[in-house]
Amino acid sequence: MTPRHESDGVHMAGAYARVSGKLGVCIASNGPGVANVLSGVALEHMEGNRILLITSTRREGISYPDRGGTFQYFPQVEATRPITKWNCNVTSHTRIAEAVQTALRESRIGRPGVVHIDIPENIMSTDYDLNPAWFRPPFSYQTPDPMPAVPQQVEKAAQFLADARMPMIHAGGGIVHAQAFQELQELASLLAAPITTSWSARSAVDERSVEAFPFIYKDVVTRIRNDADVVLVLGSKLGETDGWGAPPHWAPASSRKLIQVDIDSEILGSNTETDLAIQADVKGFLTELIETLQKTKGINDLDGRRKKMEKYQKACGAIRKKLDQQLNDKDTPLNPAQVPAICREIFDDDAILVIDGGRTTAWSHYFHEVRVPNTLLESPEMGYAGSGSPHAIGAKAAFPDRQVYAIMGDGAMCLNQREIETSIRTNLPVIFIVLNDNTFDPAKPDPFSLLNLQKETTEPEKPDQHKWNTRFDLIARAMGAMGERVSDTAGLKSAIKRAIDSKKCSVIHVDVDPAKHKLFPG
Repeated sequence: MTPRHESDGVHMAGAYARVSGKLGVCIASNGPGVANVLSGVALEHMEGNRILLITSTRREGISYPDRGGTFQYFPQVEATRPITKWNCNVTSHTRIAEAVQTALRESRIGRPGVVHIDIPENIMSTDYDLNPAWFRPPFSYQTPDPMPAVPQQVEKAAQFLADARMPMIHAGGGIVHAQAFQELQELASLLAAPITTSWSARSAVDERSVEAFPFIYKDVVTRIRNDADVVLVLGSKLGETDGWGAPPHWAPASSRKLIQVDIDSEILGSNTETDLAIQADVKGFLTELIETLQKTKGINDLDGRRKKMEKYQKACGAIRKKLDQQLNDKDTPLNPAQVPAICREIFDDDAILVIDGGRTTAWSHYFHEVRVPNTLLESPEMGYAGSGSPHAIGAKAAFPDRQVYAIMGDGAMCLNQREIETSIRTNLPVIFIVLNDNTFDPAKPDPFSLLNLQKETTEPEKPDQHKWNTRFDLIARAMGAMGERVSDTAGLKSAIKRAIDSKKCSVIHVDVDPAKHKLFPG
């Protein structure tokens, strides 16, 4: 399908890859087309989404190197090299198959990301006789099965976990890329071990499970991480948003054992001390670990572990009760908490939610519950605003029979509302729900701190606060989509139901209280 902007094509391919577990493919033309894809490539590569990018470049004889003044030319391979896993420029049509095979092989080695093939326009636009010898079956140039763990390491990990007083599991984005959701839940149930997740793995587990502890319950999650004497880290770098795996967010290395499993050896032990570093595909590792534990005689104090989890869940329940007091607020414009809460009430459990924006992202996380794994999309590694609409369309392309909706801030929607037209034209109906507080706070020259928040919310608005009053519903109608504007809970519920029944691309403009939207939940 053809997007309205090249960067959006990369985002669509990235979302398709992330939710389906398959390879996303994107094509862009030389010069400005490739310049436009760069922001998309940077984001999707950071998020670890497996994409094959194919670009054209100017014809042989005037490029690589530039003869001087070549039109629509810049060194494309050099530009994408720092933000891809692998790239190349193809100099002969006889080597295209070889380049594709190498790219596909590289895309399956280690942490997933973007691979890039650059082909001169004269080669790309010429018909050639194909030589069957150029093509090889996939098993002959790439490993058919993911990297297995060393059996002795699996046995050692199983012993650590079985003997632990209080083990825990921390799931990262590697669980999502490996599609290891069932195995993760099975292991947690077997061990009676709580699961915490990184930001990128928020949808790795059904959050109604007694073992699931979403990161929105920060104080409880920190308590679990400090109480655990054995920590199993699966597909996570333990980066900045995970507190680097260090105190005070985690127990000190002297009081716990840490097992880290990752497909990329460079991640192992990079941010915190590990006691057992295992390079392996997390899905295969989990399968082997579960089989080993099932044969183990006696897992230590399962009843005690379950009682501790009950206490943690009770603490989460108290936080949830306090948060949900926001839902008693029925004022207009809406309290932003109402939007994700009402969406969760109406949309199917397996509907895919895409989140995009600044504070809108925080409100969406705190008032959404994941009920089916791999149903939440955003850009946690980059914190990128504007990818929501193409991400939603890419997810819909992967699962056309499932509901897909995006909760977006008005600033994020302004960055990328052009793709409404793509949703209509491709018959991939997505429902866009736009929280409009009439300002683009993250772009202010002077971002406010929480210390002077009340002062800022009561002072008169200033010109540099990027105030606007865009009617997203009217823009949607002009493009041929369904568009509605609402400002109360009853109106929002009715509009969502009409959007679902219409089976059309829909945009629901929701007026939210700007003062309340500025505050972070809790």
